[in-house]
Amino acid sequence: MTAPRKQHGLTHAELLVAMALGLMVALMAGALLVSANGAYQSQVDAAGVDDGGRYALEIIARAARQTAFVNWDRDEVGVGIDPTAPANIAGLDDHALDKVSDGIDDPLPGAVNGSDVLALRFVGSGPAPDGDGSVISCAGFSVGALEQGWSIFYVARSAAGDAELRCKYRGKTSWGADAIVGGVDSFQVLYGLDTDVPPDGVANQYVSASTLDHLDQSLLLTGADPAARARELRRRTHWKRIASIKVALVLHGAGHAASGREPAVFDLFGPAYGDAFGAIDPGTRLREVQMTDDLRRRERKLFAVTTLLRNPSGEAR
Repeated sequence: MTAPRKQHGLTHAELLVAMALGLMVALMAGALLVSANGAYQSQVDAAGVDDGGRYALEIIARAARQTAFVNWDRDEVGVGIDPTAPANIAGLDDHALDKVSDGIDDPLPGAVNGSDVLALRFVGSGPAPDGDGSVISCAGFSVGALEQGWSIFYVARSAAGDAELRCKYRGKTSWGADAIVGGVDSFQVLYGLDTDVPPDGVANQYVSASTLDHLDQSLLLTGADPAARARELRRRTHWKRIASIKVALVLHGAGHAASGREPAVFDLFGPAYGDAFGAIDPGTRLREVQMTDDLRRRERKLFAVTTLLRNPSGEAR
């Protein structure tokens, strides 16, 4: 009888089976890692979008509450008591701005997804020129008494092509604009119009900037000359009957969302407004299916806020 042989290795078949099993385990582990990393990235993007949206709405709401402010405790009231002074609120539909132009003069057509422009005027507080810090522009700069400040919001593209919500303000010597948040798909504004006579400070309907301009154009002005008619228009303009402001904003994240979900539709002011005005008010109904492949698969969220004005928009107090 002969002693049994000792095995010193694997046969070729055994080695192939072991390698196949090892590859299967590695592939499964890799798939789990990719899935976990994708879920983590989606959560990071969603958190970033939430933070950006809340921050943007906070700045806009603060500027809206500050609109038409005048410090009545000072000796000289200044801007805002003249009934023929310009309205303290202005806006444009489907436009962008140049950062160094005067206010909303010389607007630029073709905004990102029909995004709007919102301009809010106020008067500062405290010793000039820097004030006491209680009244600030959307950029965070304090505005002193007897100084007229502006907080203007619009959407423009950065040098890298990213659409960003910007804050435009008037500095000591010139105008400037800074980005508030990036990844903007659409920025839309509606104005709460008080149609009661006399006004009771409560909005009866929400309309776009274009609608307000159209209502102003339909006013029958009786001034004797163009200058008199211009003063009459400033006194009677519907922009001085704004009681509240409704703002909606859609933001997207930097990375792709989880695969497999259906393209969404965002009605920034609700489905009823989208059905009635989505075709004539660009950007108020946003469809992911109409976006480019890269943008379509992003994390995306709608933010909205309605702010009641503390001061009548025409009397600035």
